[in-house]
Amino acid sequence: MYEAHWGLSTRPFENTPDPSFLYRTPQHEEALGRLLYAIEGEKGAAVLSGVFGCGKTLLSRTLLAQLDSSLYKIAIVTNPKMTITELLLEIAGKLGAQNLPTKQSEVLKNVVWDSIETLLKNNLRDGKQSIVIVDEAHAIKDPEIFEELRLLLNLQADDRFYLTLLLLGQPELKGLIEANKQLAQRIAIGYHLQPLDAAETAKYIQFRLKVGGQEKPIFTEEALKLVHSYSGGIPRRINQICDISLLTGMEQGVKKVTPEVVKEGVASLGV
Repeated sequence: MYEAHWGLSTRPFENTPDPSFLYRTPQHEEALGRLLYAIEGEKGAAVLSGVFGCGKTLLSRTLLAQLDSSLYKIAIVTNPKMTITELLLEIAGKLGAQNLPTKQSEVLKNVVWDSIETLLKNNLRDGKQSIVIVDEAHAIKDPEIFEELRLLLNLQADDRFYLTLLLLGQPELKGLIEANKQLAQRIAIGYHLQPLDAAETAKYIQFRLKVGGQEKPIFTEEALKLVHSYSGGIPRRINQICDISLLTGMEQGVKKVTPEVVKEGVASLGV
């Protein structure tokens, strides 16, 4: 809608996990490196935590984009608010299980477990590593589900795990994992994403504008500082504020996003 006005080829502040829009701060590079180490080192489990909107999902999609699809079989659970049986069915289905029952009354948990174990062994036989990613893992409230995830890590050969489990979630995920001591002991590596500081926020905005097709600065320095102040350095919030600011600026017919434009844009959000 506002692309032509600002000389953009695409909207740069969409809150979608598009790896091309990942701004690689030192902490994002370290987080990626640690998760990649967990996968390539065939570790049992790893954790990526951070406040809402800090880029965990985008980081995980960037990680997956770096992996050779011929060497990995990946199951991504995006909404883990489900029963134990539903979670196991979700994992089995995304790992490639066929002809699984769909009605809850027809599901036998041991049958699903056998299916998952067979899939993992077959993947290993075929030279593929299995990865299970549980996004929004902090939303899991049933301790038994964490226990079931721990039991997945019991599926292993003498010298390696059959899968690598990646748990992504908000800071409270740490406490939920620690409540299951045996699961906590299986976490080989972890990382916590922090909000961006003011300088990183400015670079983040300029980077996304460049990816969107505009290399010239659109936001004034004072506007960039105000975006950081309003957003707290949280990328999802930065995107929301910048998007509405670009729309507001177009409606006003201005050529630069000033603090006044940002303030009006934020006010229109009603938050």
